[in-house]
Amino acid sequence: MMADYLLFATERYALPILQPLADALQALGHGVHAWFVDGAAGSTLPAPVRMVGMREAVALRPRAVFSAANWVPTFVDGAKVQLFHGFNVEKRSNERGHFRVRGLFDLYCTQGPATTEPFRALAARERHFAVVETGWPKLDPLFRDDDGSAAALRAPAGGRPLVMFASTFTERLSAAPHLLDAIAAEVARGDRYWLLTLHPKCPPELFARYRALAGASAAFIETEQLVAAERAADVLLADTTSVVSEFVVQRKPVVTFRNRAPKPHMLDFAEPSRLPEMLAQAFAPDARLQGALADYADAIHPLRDGRSSERVIAATDALLAGQRGTLRRKPLSSLWRRLQIRRELGYWGR
Repeated sequence: MMADYLLFATERYALPILQPLADALQALGHGVHAWFVDGAAGSTLPAPVRMVGMREAVALRPRAVFSAANWVPTFVDGAKVQLFHGFNVEKRSNERGHFRVRGLFDLYCTQGPATTEPFRALAARERHFAVVETGWPKLDPLFRDDDGSAAALRAPAGGRPLVMFASTFTERLSAAPHLLDAIAAEVARGDRYWLLTLHPKCPPELFARYRALAGASAAFIETEQLVAAERAADVLLADTTSVVSEFVVQRKPVVTFRNRAPKPHMLDFAEPSRLPEMLAQAFAPDARLQGALADYADAIHPLRDGRSSERVIAATDALLAGQRGTLRRKPLSSLWRRLQIRRELGYWGR
């Protein structure tokens, strides 16, 4: 049965999450529409995805709404499906962070056992949503043909080892201000090639300073190129950002600066002067580190076939066919958030 589906985002970093799903839906002959607000407003997905506004989204009456955000416009028809905008990196407590249940979604499509098991426990208690481990659409291009995107980013390295740097926007956790000079020194040395990126919410002045490092030994990449950069790089330098987990899924080494919750698969350090030493360790990982990388990758995202988008669609079909059982009505506690969403978006229709 061909149907219309709506993709929803509030930040630009959601676009690489939604694009593989859009491709999979289109391959099945479905109509794919996208509504982007807040930080994602003005962004687009390439045709034949049809960009719509609020009134068009409501009139569409989609079969399902796929959200790569913490919330979803509940006044739009269709099953509400949570795709997540990142991995759990323990920036906040479970109750305030990754495992917070807001009473807005019908289906949570989880990335791997580390996410699935806590959400299944919550679903058994709450009973107003279903949980299916599908893998994460954003990572599909890591494990299948990416039309040469990663190779194109790697080509300017000319055979040199390639380091990717990514940083969160959360000021107390961001490595970007602290490591700028150390990274600049590494780039100037020229023995490695760098792919540099920042979270879209980082300050403009920080963007300007990192963009200025681009040249023969570095390139600045945009959010939409993130997955291709992860595939291209040999080692990641980061902080407490979910890019760490995305990179580790490939079982490649990661160096983290003052990570909020350092794990055995991370090479964590606190002083910028130690950056050369930490990178040297990452480019020569020992057996212990390799084992820790593999264990963590299997816990957060064991599916490596590049078909998570197809599983999301199948899980949504099963939910709509009643194969996930009967869900309870959404809790009264979610009513206030639903009203907030209407107020924020300016919609007071049905």
